[in-house]
Amino acid sequence: MNKISFHNLLPDVFKDETILSDIWQKDISLQKGENYLVKSVSGKGKSSLCSFLFGYRTDYSGKICFDDKETKRMTPVQWDKIRKDELSLLFQELRLFPELTVLENIQIKNNLTGFKTEQQIRVMLQYLGIENKVNEKIAKMSWGQQQRVAIIRSLCQPFNFLVLDEPISHLDDENALLIAKLVQDEAKAQGAGVVVTSIGKNLPLTYTQTFAL
Repeated sequence: MNKISFHNLLPDVFKDETILSDIWQKDISLQKGENYLVKSVSGKGKSSLCSFLFGYRTDYSGKICFDDKETKRMTPVQWDKIRKDELSLLFQELRLFPELTVLENIQIKNNLTGFKTEQQIRVMLQYLGIENKVNEKIAKMSWGQQQRVAIIRSLCQPFNFLVLDEPISHLDDENALLIAKLVQDEAKAQGAGVVVTSIGKNLPLTYTQTFAL
């Protein structure tokens, strides 16, 4: 996948509203290898956009295309391959399993992809300052710590595009810089594009383009 494009895209919930947006009801293309920021206030649809991209929701009009293939026409088997090999998503709500440990949560994905060694995972945990939590259950960790775990998990697969929904909402500036470098290094190694959403606290990357929802 080298390109993601939106063609007159609009969530069904906004169909009777007048919309001022850089994305909704526009023709937009995102290119592999570039960084994009999507900014909005709450309630403008940025998390919906992420779910549309990942194929979890289809309650929209218009089209989303990966290269020249419309996503609504894709089969479950095609989506499985895309989510395993081409597109990685950090959900705003993280979707970690509270009863499992840090390492177990990360390995759920990595066992499917075989993309990282356990040593590589532990190096990332150490880099983000939570290596001492590796056997801690997620339920006992702060939200900021959980964000760091979920970000590492999102990197444990091959991808052409990495989508991060509010990745640093509960993190300080120092940790935000660490995550930005980790994300950028991984994206560069894979030649991947990065799409970040924000309601005010932006992941400190150099962005090719910024969109306002």
